[in-house]
Amino acid sequence: MKKSIIYLAITFLTLSFTQAQEFSQGTNVINAGIGFGGYYYGGSLSNQSPVFSVSYERGIWDVPGPGVVSLGGYIGYKRFSYDDTFFNDNYSWSYTTVGVRGAYHYTGFDIDNLDVYGGAMVSFRIYGGDDYSDYRSRPGAGAFVGGRWYFSESFAGFAEAGYGAAYLTIGASFRF
Repeated sequence: MKKSIIYLAITFLTLSFTQAQEFSQGTNVINAGIGFGGYYYGGSLSNQSPVFSVSYERGIWDVPGPGVVSLGGYIGYKRFSYDDTFFNDNYSWSYTTVGVRGAYHYTGFDIDNLDVYGGAMVSFRIYGGDDYSDYRSRPGAGAFVGGRWYFSESFAGFAEAGYGAAYLTIGASFRF
């Protein structure tokens, strides 16, 4: 009897996880997000905006493992301002990150509505504002892990954590 229950449970779990994959070769996704934290912080006396970002990715090829590799682009913007009324010292700066991303989407879970992935980005950070030697435009890189939960065929919420333009990004994804 115990063996029958175990076999039944394994069969049920296997069947319940064999549903449509949420990311495959040819899938296109646009993400719009708001990120918190990031490569440069403004110190204790500064104000900073979140990172506003947009990215695009396309499933390029299926790989053993199981999974799909995607490639795409990224652009993000963050602004800082410093206002010290005691020393009458005010300045501001911003950075725009433009990059190329690649990700591996793990499709082995086969859970309907779920897309989990991890990847890396090579970027260029373009700094603007007051000229300080520590804040010059330069190349950058980052790594991230994330997930999407699809609420409909084409709309999802996503969250990503990692090192790059922001430490934590949340937002909406649009699949087409």
